Amino acid sequence: MFTRWNLSDDMDLLQREINQIFSGFTNPENRFRRLAFLPGSGARQYPLTNMGEDKDNYYLEAIAPGIDPEKLNISITGAVLTLSGEKMRISENIKPEAYHRSERAAGRFIRTIELPSNVKRDTINAEYKNGVLYLTLPKVEEDKPKEIQVKVL
Repeated sequence: MFTRWNLSDDMDLLQREINQIFSGFTNPENRFRRLAFLPGSGARQYPLTNMGEDKDNYYLEAIAPGIDPEKLNISITGAVLTLSGEKMRISENIKPEAYHRSERAAGRFIRTIELPSNVKRDTINAEYKNGVLYLTLPKVEEDKPKEIQVKVL
């Protein structure tokens, strides 16, 4: 059976594929967002984080191996947490063009994370252990869940 070629259909297919490729750089749900140390939105995705909470605190874990904790900057403004610093190359003696393989990125980074609510700034605890940054961010009293007793009549 003979199939008729349609230029319009092929062009539409090509356009969709190109749009899908480029959406990877702007779509926050795409895998490309995990690329760090690149211009644009990818740079804000390092370090990778997990965040949870209980009734008193928010807990944030940031995977940040190879960073000198003394050069790690943590700041908070309102409900926005900012992590910044620089991840150094393994060896300063090897020129970038001399690497055979370079899968571990290096360079400056900045990551801004919006918290669900404001936190008590003066009691934030930060610890760095085995390449992981652990933050305990106490909630302000107004944002803690309040239990209300029901009176039985």
